[in-house]
Amino acid sequence: MSDQKSAALLIIGDEILSGRTQDKNLSYLATWLNEAGIQLLEARVVPDEQDTIVAAVNMLRAEFDYVFTTGGIGPTHDDITSECIALAFERPLTIHSEAYRLLEEHYGAAEFTKARQRMAHTPEGAELIDNPVSIAPGFQVENVFVMAGVPKIMQAMLEAIRPRLKTGRKVLSRALTIHTPESRVADTLGDIQASHEGVSLGSYPFFRDGSVGTQIVVRSLSEEKITKALSDLRAFCTQAGYRFDEV
Repeated sequence: MSDQKSAALLIIGDEILSGRTQDKNLSYLATWLNEAGIQLLEARVVPDEQDTIVAAVNMLRAEFDYVFTTGGIGPTHDDITSECIALAFERPLTIHSEAYRLLEEHYGAAEFTKARQRMAHTPEGAELIDNPVSIAPGFQVENVFVMAGVPKIMQAMLEAIRPRLKTGRKVLSRALTIHTPESRVADTLGDIQASHEGVSLGSYPFFRDGSVGTQIVVRSLSEEKITKALSDLRAFCTQAGYRFDEV
């Protein structure tokens, strides 16, 4: 899948790790990126600690085509993402003149406090990401996109950066539910996986309504390859006498 673009998500915030806030951005971003032909290959959650954030950003941006961060760009003392991105890229943290103008216009000069002015800080040379929901922008530095943690704002920011992303081919998938325990199909799944290049088989056991079964998800960039792998799966199930349903 060499023509597939890769991405990682870095979720920043003590509130996520403590359980006080439940992350809702990961599943949305994974689906959104796949539709755009970009595969999310890694997600991390890190605390509001400078060294940890800087190290994670540098590691991920070197490994993946795109890195998306969520959280830590608000007005409070623990919102340190902008500072950390500046450190990761070894750039000075500056007041972005356009971000400052947008925020001052939104709040009014009298209400544009020092805390709110923090939201205009970006690494030198950063490109803003529009925020039509609450004005305070995100920003981009090279292949790193820094976005808000609030889901509605993050989703709006994604739409703003869509034209900037170089996309690949969408990963296609189809599923087959086999009504038998995973252990009975494991060896055959490995054989089918090995015989179909460019195809990925995922096995997901389940227990519901007193029934044990396994859902097999077949993924590939090629519909033809998926069809061939599913054909082998059906043939195996028929020969073994396992009931199956295709999703």
